[in-house]
Amino acid sequence: MAASRLEINFVRLLAESESRAGEKRDRDRGQESWRLEQYVAALEEMLVALKKSPSKPSAEMLTDYTRKVDFLKGLIEAEKLSSATEKALANQFLAPGRTPTIATERMPASKTVHMQSKARCTGEMRSELLGIASSSTGSSDTELRHRSRSVPVDEGQSAAELDAVLQHHNNLQEKLAEDMLNLARNLKNNTLAAQNIIKQDNQTLTQSMRQADMNFEKLKLESERLEQHAKKSVNWFFWLMLILVSFTFISMILFIRLFPRLR
Repeated sequence: MAASRLEINFVRLLAESESRAGEKRDRDRGQESWRLEQYVAALEEMLVALKKSPSKPSAEMLTDYTRKVDFLKGLIEAEKLSSATEKALANQFLAPGRTPTIATERMPASKTVHMQSKARCTGEMRSELLGIASSSTGSSDTELRHRSRSVPVDEGQSAAELDAVLQHHNNLQEKLAEDMLNLARNLKNNTLAAQNIIKQDNQTLTQSMRQADMNFEKLKLESERLEQHAKKSVNWFFWLMLILVSFTFISMILFIRLFPRLR
């Protein structure tokens, strides 16, 4: 299905926003951030209209569009943080798009912007740890010499210590991720075991209910048969008593006829 005019405009604005987000904004950072915020606000409005449009794209495309807009919005919010550590942590939770926005992209632009942002935040965090402020483009040679004098003599040692600290944190993160993976695996195994136990209990309960129903039917059948036998025995006893009384009466009549009373 051909893309609608609204979707074409949305894709163009999204590509322009991703391009501006990937550019270095050292001089006019505030103005560019404000402009990018306006672009993202317009993208959100267009995305809402696109979801309500009769000729809207597929659900997968809408999900990817939403993912990219949320990524840009989160990137703007992360840039507003004051600490480089907070920026790096916020960038860890950002989820870029999975597909290219335009056909000429080999890799999704949002992924490229994400990697650039992570690298920039890592550099700023390293500068904060070393006590070195990031240099601007228009810095003079005097500022550079002054900054060089402010750097300790053992800069190489400090950098090595910083790399060791970063490596230690990376190892801790990997260990934490491995522990979480093991915990998730154990939780999955426990869930499967509990599911199997519940399934077996349900099967046992079903068999018990079926056996109880069969026993109830058998008991009902035997009760009916017993009732029939009881009725038959009562009938035989009634006829037997009737015959006995009749025989006794007839015998008395015959006895009186055969042996008249003596005078």
